[in-house]
Amino acid sequence: MKVTKTRSFVKAISWRTIGTADTFILAFLITHKAVTAASIASLEVLTKTILYYIHERGWNKLSWGRNN
Repeated sequence: MKVTKTRSFVKAISWRTIGTADTFILAFLITHKAVTAASIASLEVLTKTILYYIHERGWNKLSWGRNN
């Protein structure tokens, strides 16, 4: 079963939405500053989306654990 790059991209975006909300909440609870929390979450969404996409594409090249 081949997974498309578009699927990997959409999956990365949906996961980052959840992850970024979590990061914002945690940063806000620690700093008590919405602007600081938003800054942290904004930077994190960019870097982790790229890292997740690379990670996902790498895993898609492996056949380990697949039943084809």
